[in-house]
Amino acid sequence: MTDIPALMAQIGADARAAATVLATAGSERKYAALIGAADAICDNILEILDANAEDQVYGEQKGLSPAMMDRLILTEPRIRAMAEGLRNVAAQHDPVGEVIAEWDMPTGLNIRRVRTPLGVVGVIYESRPNVTADAGALCLQSGNAVILRGGSESFHSSTAIHKCLQTGLQQAGLPATAIQLVPTRDRAAVSAMLTATDHIDVIVPRGGKGLVGLVQREARVPVFAHLEGICHIYVGATADPAMALDIVLNAKTRRTGICGAMECLLIDWRFYTQHGPMLVDALLKAGVEVRADGDLAKIKGTTKAQPDDFGREFLDMICAAKLVDGVDEAIAHIRRYGSNHTDAIITEDAQAAAHFFAQLDSAILMHNASTQFADGGEFGMGAEIGIATGKMHARGPVGAEQLTSFKYLVTGNGAVRA
Repeated sequence: MTDIPALMAQIGADARAAATVLATAGSERKYAALIGAADAICDNILEILDANAEDQVYGEQKGLSPAMMDRLILTEPRIRAMAEGLRNVAAQHDPVGEVIAEWDMPTGLNIRRVRTPLGVVGVIYESRPNVTADAGALCLQSGNAVILRGGSESFHSSTAIHKCLQTGLQQAGLPATAIQLVPTRDRAAVSAMLTATDHIDVIVPRGGKGLVGLVQREARVPVFAHLEGICHIYVGATADPAMALDIVLNAKTRRTGICGAMECLLIDWRFYTQHGPMLVDALLKAGVEVRADGDLAKIKGTTKAQPDDFGREFLDMICAAKLVDGVDEAIAHIRRYGSNHTDAIITEDAQAAAHFFAQLDSAILMHNASTQFADGGEFGMGAEIGIATGKMHARGPVGAEQLTSFKYLVTGNGAVRA
């Protein structure tokens, strides 16, 4: 473990070799590996809980925030949900070899655009040990080898989960090196992955702004990422008040530490005039610190917002709130302060919703739904490897299909070019 460059070079070479096997592995073998891994997780719940207990002690010693500790903690229901996620991924269609488009040319050529794996995916993540299972499963389903570098705080949990993934691979006759976990907390391993252009085809960072910013600055390997999840909800003038109340509370309080949590509430003046401070009062009653601007700051219990409270990812029981004059002012605010992750409108006005969808370019836009649905599992992908806000390849929840590229298969009958 002292020679990190040599260690990472070997892991990279092994992953590249495994990727050539996975690229042509049949759907049945990948399915068997995922189901075997899910069964192994269920068979080893106590071992995973024991490993997670060690990580919780480490996290407390490091002084992790409550939101980060929530991401770290595993319970039996969370572990069973992880196994169910593997089964859900296994049930998805195999994207490898899918014909995206096909056409004939006057020259006699038949051309097919066919999905193909990216090759080797590197995943760098913090705290959340379930990423070990999700990322491993999605990469396997899409025919990619993966190198996982979990956070130092989730080291033991990730190791226990990774062991179950390898059990599934071995039972299905696939190389154990198809899913590798970097066996060290040394940060030099991260730097080695970011520059491993010979071995890694894409990097996916899962974590806070510090980690993602570091990866985006230093990576020589292409990156799928989002920097922050600054998610907005705009409550329009015609919003149903009961629906708005349910959505806003869910979006902020269900789990505050995830990237799909609402960080800023925009309320239309006309809604506020008709229904009063009901939304802010409900957030306060639920224990949320509301950093309010303008007239909302007059509501008892709120905290006066500072300029930097807008465009901020709190990842806590805190949100910013502001009154806006119509959908266009809400759009302008989101364009200025948003992170192109997930933004929602609550309204009964279909035209306003369509305008909101057309004028914003967030990776995920929602109408009358909680931003907490910004999740690959909720999108029917089985799981996700991350949320991407870039525009060149993957956007939104990155599932197995988005972990593929394509190639052209061209067939002729003695065709020659004039």
